[in-house]
Amino acid sequence: MIPARGSILLGAFAALTLALPVVAADAIKIAHVDPLSGPFALVGESDARMLRAAIDAVNENGGVLGGTKLELQSFDSKSSPQEAVLIFKQIVDSGIRFISLGSGSHIAHALNESIIKHNSRNPADAVLLLNIAAQDPLLTNEKCSFWHFRWEGHTDMRVNALSDFIAKQKGTPKVYLINQDYAFGQAISKGAKEMLAAKRPDIKIVGDDLHPLGKVKDFAPYVAKIKASGADSVLTGNWGPDLSLLIKASKEAGLDVIYYTLNAHNPGVPGSVGKAGDGHIRQIFSWHANIADNKLEKYAADYKKRFNEDLWLALPKLQIDMLAKAINTAGSADPVKVAKALHGMRFQSETGEVWMRPDDHQAIMPEYIATFSKAGGAVKYEAEGTGFGWKTDTRIEGKDMALPTTCKFEVPQ
Repeated sequence: MIPARGSILLGAFAALTLALPVVAADAIKIAHVDPLSGPFALVGESDARMLRAAIDAVNENGGVLGGTKLELQSFDSKSSPQEAVLIFKQIVDSGIRFISLGSGSHIAHALNESIIKHNSRNPADAVLLLNIAAQDPLLTNEKCSFWHFRWEGHTDMRVNALSDFIAKQKGTPKVYLINQDYAFGQAISKGAKEMLAAKRPDIKIVGDDLHPLGKVKDFAPYVAKIKASGADSVLTGNWGPDLSLLIKASKEAGLDVIYYTLNAHNPGVPGSVGKAGDGHIRQIFSWHANIADNKLEKYAADYKKRFNEDLWLALPKLQIDMLAKAINTAGSADPVKVAKALHGMRFQSETGEVWMRPDDHQAIMPEYIATFSKAGGAVKYEAEGTGFGWKTDTRIEGKDMALPTTCKFEVPQ
């Protein structure tokens, strides 16, 4: 009996289908926005590598949604809000709906405003802003948005912890404030003055300087002012070369102070500080290589072997891990559904529980204050081959890091 022509075609089609390779679903793209040129490129490029390592780890474990891969595309903000707005259009036109933001707060504000406008006009093509570094408190207070999620503690949270530490010091500390003149640095200056005065009115603020972002090539005049003030402590949010050059000038001038910092772990800073930082720099972190019960030890070692640099920040991994969980929980890469899954998420990280607080989308987690110290004993891992690394002074639980918020936003239906 001769089979009907239709049956023959159907059988041929089935055989051809079985012979074809299985084509995976399109990758879920994540845009990484950071300075990748100019004075802060070292930080931005390192952020890109840490995000890539985190994404590769997710993909090696099966990706999301039963096999879909994540894919990173980096964009150079050039540390310019105007450039960030242009980049945002490129990102949207490329069909990317998730933006991982590195530095800094001025870029975050520009992107946040662009996203709010875009999402109100294009609800079917919503975009999420996933922030690992921009720390201006306004972003999760008066300028908050349902579309913005922040993993790094904001400056008021981190300065609150540092000012608690300063307030417990013996004697009467004399504190000098020096910060970059933009939203981030201005917030640190304001917060430090208010918090130190409330906690110990006897503590003296002996100086308060704001300088141009990434423009100062020689900090010797600023260091001379700090030295003349009689300060024994300096609180600074400076990052990248603005911190490296400040410490370098301090070393050359023989300035004997304790630096309380938010960014001394940035790439290039430990290497430029070296022995001069021994016992003279205290930093607040969400993680460092010498914390007790370090569950990221192997991950950090593998990262260093792959990229020949220290893993100095765990937040890129935390962000990608939580994003992957949100996508799987939502059962979709639709940004609105993913945002609702992140909204209020409680996630068990390598350092303890992380809560993406639903009131403001500010992550609440444990943090550490540590002192730059000679390697050995509790300092198992040195930073950037200097012979010095971070030694924990105290761990602050998430409940003690949290501060009230003034944020008000509506959750989409």
